[in-house]
Amino acid sequence: MIALRVLIASTRPGRLGLPVSEWAIARAKAHGAFDVEVLDLAEIALPFLDEPNHPRLRQYTRPHTRRWSAAIQAAEAFVFVVPEYNYGMSAPLKNAIDYLHSEWHYKPVGFVSYGGVSAGTRGVQMAKQVVTSLKMFPLFEAVQIPFVRQFMGEDGGFHPNEELETGMVAMLAELEKLALAMRPLQAD
Repeated sequence: MIALRVLIASTRPGRLGLPVSEWAIARAKAHGAFDVEVLDLAEIALPFLDEPNHPRLRQYTRPHTRRWSAAIQAAEAFVFVVPEYNYGMSAPLKNAIDYLHSEWHYKPVGFVSYGGVSAGTRGVQMAKQVVTSLKMFPLFEAVQIPFVRQFMGEDGGFHPNEELETGMVAMLAELEKLALAMRPLQAD
């Protein structure tokens, strides 16, 4: 099984990222190749970067950083569920990424983005610039959810259409291939 971590990047009260991520988590579990765990930045509640040393040194002084490091180190692949805020990624996501360095190396990442007309794609483009600098591999395959509120039911759940379901299947298949291929690099 591939250690997949689904990272929920929004921390805003009433966030739509939670029901969207619940769908993504269910699809990843149903795929069958992944051992899925959730990294919810709202629950993890990392403070604004408060480590005195550069993350590449891995000389962490704070317990929350050590926990975060262990969680990311244990992962082999990621799905980031991301909103777009003001044409960019969420501040909690950028902060969470910046806490660490080598823990991210050689791990593929798929994006499930949501928003209005742009479907969160501008936030993903910003995130891709950041993750590639950490030797992560963002997938071409992605799920972009435009006008996300149209898919929200009265039950508060996310109800995707066929195109979104197909996109998720394609992204997870590619994530599986890349995660398996990158295992030797992660072992170094």
